[in-house]
Amino acid sequence: MIDLKALRENPGRFIAGAKAKGVSVDIDRLVSLDAERRKLQAQADTLRAEQNRLAKDVGPQIGKLKGQLKSKTGPDAVALQAEIDALAAKPTALKAELQALEARAAELDPAIAELLLQVPLPPDADVPVGSSSEDNVEIKRWNPPGFDPAKTFEANRGFKPRTHLDLVRDLRLCDFERGVKIAGSRSYVLTGDGMRLHLAVQRYAIDFMAEKHGFTPMSVPTLVREETMVGTGFFPAGREQAYHVEESKRGGGYDLFLTGTGEVGLMGVHKDEILDEAALPLRYVTVSTCYRREAGAAGKDTAGLYRIHQFDKVEQVVICRADEAESRAWHKKMIGYVEELLQSLGLPYRLLQCCTGDLGVKNADMIDIESWMPGRGEVGKDGVPTGAYGETHSASRLYDFQCRRLNMRYRPGGAAGKGDTVFCHSLNNTVLASPRILIPLLEIHQNADGTITIPDVLRPYMGGKATIG
Repeated sequence: MIDLKALRENPGRFIAGAKAKGVSVDIDRLVSLDAERRKLQAQADTLRAEQNRLAKDVGPQIGKLKGQLKSKTGPDAVALQAEIDALAAKPTALKAELQALEARAAELDPAIAELLLQVPLPPDADVPVGSSSEDNVEIKRWNPPGFDPAKTFEANRGFKPRTHLDLVRDLRLCDFERGVKIAGSRSYVLTGDGMRLHLAVQRYAIDFMAEKHGFTPMSVPTLVREETMVGTGFFPAGREQAYHVEESKRGGGYDLFLTGTGEVGLMGVHKDEILDEAALPLRYVTVSTCYRREAGAAGKDTAGLYRIHQFDKVEQVVICRADEAESRAWHKKMIGYVEELLQSLGLPYRLLQCCTGDLGVKNADMIDIESWMPGRGEVGKDGVPTGAYGETHSASRLYDFQCRRLNMRYRPGGAAGKGDTVFCHSLNNTVLASPRILIPLLEIHQNADGTITIPDVLRPYMGGKATIG
């Protein structure tokens, strides 16, 4: 959620930000409704002050007039009683007028809240302008020694590559047919060493973040209340991608939603809390099962492990002080952790600076990390794919957008601080998502005989095995 005060002061910034992100929201109407709401509030405050004044003044006045009434008769008594009645009616009339103003103001609140939740966080000024992922800008590449994605896999390794579909079939690492039988399209069953490798990469990623980089491992719910999805910025935009459990229709008190990332649970942990500034930054890592409907993705990456409804993801979240320089520094560090991890797995990758149109509603900046997958890309004349990069990670900088929605604050100066509380900043980044990461892992480390070489860092998690197959 954006700062409504900042919107009042500079609506043009938010109008331009929404346009740059391709988000349709009537900010002019929001500004108008907010102005009307504040006008009604000012009128109500004036009436309330008048109420308080009358409460002090009317009683003594009426008492004085009633004293005079005792000695009056005839028309004088009638006139004096009318004056007493008029004074006595003033607080009642003010109360009714005040209630009417407050009722009109309250009627505006739902519309203001609805529009406010739709206003995106404006992109940072250094984010390139673009309309979609096609306009993202490559900023870095890394390749393991002896491998060049500009060449064919065969030129690099001396043999034609198998796709991950071929490899998981031949090595019996995954059963797609039975997965579809159980749960429908985009489903799978990892089997044997496929399941062991899936668990190994997650365990390695958790240990990597916890033991090497000091992140605190957390378990978080993946079935959450609607306010948690709203608070983390996944609703209202993105609502169509979430699985909805309608408990309210069968006697439950509220509906629930399956999360598409561990970020939701990690950020929800400190909802409505005032954090100790001395404890910041908070660095959390979780592994959770994630669910995505993939609505609107029909016909895209329907085969294999790339675009699926259920997967497991190791996610990192940082909650820090409200300082742009600190947020930017953490963004670089979090990307650096992932680069280090991918390099340890020997996977070629590139960093993409996302353009304004690909940031989504909640991000001021986002860097995507794509791993090289030999089995992707156009199929050549020899029937072998040319290879292509595919997204495996996404690192986001959100400033106070989520924390404002979640009412997550800290008081500068710690417990002794006397100033107002401040909304925290938050960042998140994928550490590793599996089984998607298995695609480059299997394809890059395949051998001419059809076996897979297991990277050294994963072997302790695979019982010491060096190869699969």
